Amino acid sequence: MSGAASTAALPPLAQRLFAEFLGTAGLLCAVIGSGIMAERLAGGNTAIALLANTLATVFALYVLIETLGPVSGAHLNPVVTLVIWSKTPSAHAGRTQTALFFIAFQLAGAVLGAWLANAMFDMSVLQVSNKLRGGWGQWLAEAVATAGLILVILRAPVGKASALVACYIGAAYWFTASTSFANPAAVLGRILSDSFAGISPASAPGFVIAEVAGAALGVLLDRGLDGRRYTGQA
Repeated sequence: MSGAASTAALPPLAQRLFAEFLGTAGLLCAVIGSGIMAERLAGGNTAIALLANTLATVFALYVLIETLGPVSGAHLNPVVTLVIWSKTPSAHAGRTQTALFFIAFQLAGAVLGAWLANAMFDMSVLQVSNKLRGGWGQWLAEAVATAGLILVILRAPVGKASALVACYIGAAYWFTASTSFANPAAVLGRILSDSFAGISPASAPGFVIAEVAGAALGVLLDRGLDGRRYTGQA
């Protein structure tokens, strides 16, 4: 999520793909695992469970971006990869193939992260969520959450993306009705855990469509802010 690294100093593709796989697995393991733990310890208090889930996600996200950003850019999210792809010069060799590989490894990492979280809490590794999440309010929330995430990534000052992205996601857990998935890979991983953080397969398409639309909106918002930077003068 830290953006695209300089093409002159990119690590080998295999290392970047492994970083995306590992990072997305770690993110989903943190999201789902903390959701399971929070639900078990909160005694039915959903607000406390969500707060615990939020804090664990924020901390994990910051660490993952900081540690893996220098390798792959730490996209950890297919829509982030698509946005970075759209901004990569078309002359850059293999950019489309690289983007597709990134997305494939992110999705595979999300699956592993969900399975690992299930296994750590002595739950069936192979399961599917029954938690329905849907309706126009939640779809709008996902579009808003994803638009904000893309805008933060594109506008973040150099060296500040990890903190700003983590803070934004933490806030969006609470100000959006959907608790801010903002990531198709996260949707896939959450499908595979029938827990506090889960989402039913029937609810997934609406979330993914909203996320893609939100990403496009985020790009448009960034373009609308381009031009002269604020200098402090009216």
